[in-house]
Amino acid sequence: MKRKDTPEEAAFRSEARSWLDANAELRRGEGDWSNGPRVHTHEAEAEYFDRCRTWQRTKFDGGWACIAWPRKYGGRGGSAAQEIIYAQEEAAFDVTSGFLPASISLMGPALMRHGNEAQRERFLTPLQRGDEVWCQLFSEPEAGSDLAALRTRAELVDGEFIVNGQKLWTTSAQFADYGFLLARSNPDVPKHAGISFLLVDMSDPGVDVRPLPTCKGDRHFNEVFFTDVRIPVSNVVGEIDGGWAVAKTTLANESMAIGSGRRGRDTTAALVRFARDRGRWSDPLTRQRVATAYTQERVLGFLQDKLQQALLDGRSPDVDGSVMKVLWSETRSLKAEIGLDIQGAEGLLFGGDAFDRGFWQELVLDRPMGSIGGGTHEVHRNGIGERALGLPREPRVDREVAFRDLKTSMDGGTSK
Repeated sequence: MKRKDTPEEAAFRSEARSWLDANAELRRGEGDWSNGPRVHTHEAEAEYFDRCRTWQRTKFDGGWACIAWPRKYGGRGGSAAQEIIYAQEEAAFDVTSGFLPASISLMGPALMRHGNEAQRERFLTPLQRGDEVWCQLFSEPEAGSDLAALRTRAELVDGEFIVNGQKLWTTSAQFADYGFLLARSNPDVPKHAGISFLLVDMSDPGVDVRPLPTCKGDRHFNEVFFTDVRIPVSNVVGEIDGGWAVAKTTLANESMAIGSGRRGRDTTAALVRFARDRGRWSDPLTRQRVATAYTQERVLGFLQDKLQQALLDGRSPDVDGSVMKVLWSETRSLKAEIGLDIQGAEGLLFGGDAFDRGFWQELVLDRPMGSIGGGTHEVHRNGIGERALGLPREPRVDREVAFRDLKTSMDGGTSK
């Protein structure tokens, strides 16, 4: 059972609701702009992104962005409980900041914990206001699940790093002003020990962003190439060669954010309505599959509630972020498949020819975003086994080997 608000929390909820009533419209359903661009053109995606930035600025100017951040960095100086309450109230309105909260929730804590004061003062306020948009430059063609195998090089020359390499699957890089980059700064030590966490201006010479159209037609992802990009040492977060500690902070926040995100239109309630409208609710197999999805959805909801209650009570969460991430992804995938099956042969249609402009079709095509994005299921299950279940760590033969001496599939030899 969810606990009731304290009098202070009830007053805060009322204040948040009043502000939202004055600055936003309630959700209507299929026509909501906050559902994202349904036409996948560069212009439509750019317009949607600009609208997300506008809402983020509106929140900041009203004192509702990054509520728990310190006032000196532009936050409200509030609590995690207040952030949860505001998110609960905002979910009823046709507004969204899109991808911006993801980059804020990753970059903000990393700078708070590992950055220096000059970096915090320079970047945190424009980050949370949406004036400067950030992207995450981690994954590479040969370093996704095994992120520490990254090969992008950062060579220190006369007080600045010269960066060369490639990043892949970078969300919203085409709209980003800055990126937080993991690069190999020392190949002569084991792979986790020779990585630096760098802040890069995406407009710098040598940064080449190339959008990657997906099978559903959007340009959510990008590949980013670095050719002799110069990054000053002052843009190192944490210690040189100590970037893996910063990366772990961002990755932990990423999995928790993915698994605890607000519910969208792909609910089992929507599936029930859809099946009834299409005359499929009398099919026992359809009902059975929806029941399975409903069970998973409810369990995920209980875990999200448990996480929120811990934060509301001022306790450390006892729900592992990887558990929530994997369950969210699997439930999302199952619901997408059911939505497609309900349509029968019409499930082969797409875009404007399909029901609801192919909403369920797009979710099916977008399944890898949940099962791969933010770390694969296999990686997260390893983490669950080690952290939550106390199982022995996976055997590693490369733990004490210098990165330079590791074999790679790209060159058939060593990682020079």
